[in-house]
Amino acid sequence: MAETKTVAVSRLVLYRRERAVMLEPRDKGIVLWTLRYGEEVRDPEPYFAGVDSGPPAPKMLSLVTTLIDKGTKPWNPEMASDPVQDRLLDIIAAKKANRPAPKAKAKPEHGAEVINIMDALRKSLGSAGAARKR
Repeated sequence: MAETKTVAVSRLVLYRRERAVMLEPRDKGIVLWTLRYGEEVRDPEPYFAGVDSGPPAPKMLSLVTTLIDKGTKPWNPEMASDPVQDRLLDIIAAKKANRPAPKAKAKPEHGAEVINIMDALRKSLGSAGAARKR
């Protein structure tokens, strides 16, 4: 990213709220900035003190550059929109107009399967208990 002078913009859930974040290369690592509260980013020195300062391997640099080129697209302000806030404003407008709140639009993630971690843990513990009884 430093070689191509690019930053990455993504979404991240922090403190039960989805926030827009920016990933920026800095010194020996990558800094994550929340676009709303930049002053919350901590000093990077303690985190990267043990990172080797040698030059990157040429093969790794080529691979990373290829990945960056493949995932780069032009900036669009819509990338940093807050869908939770937008939905809330739609609900408020519907209440003011005395009509039912609009239904949420389900957006399936690219083939991602949602797994309830508590159910998976119970299943895992159940199979471990059955194996112990034998």
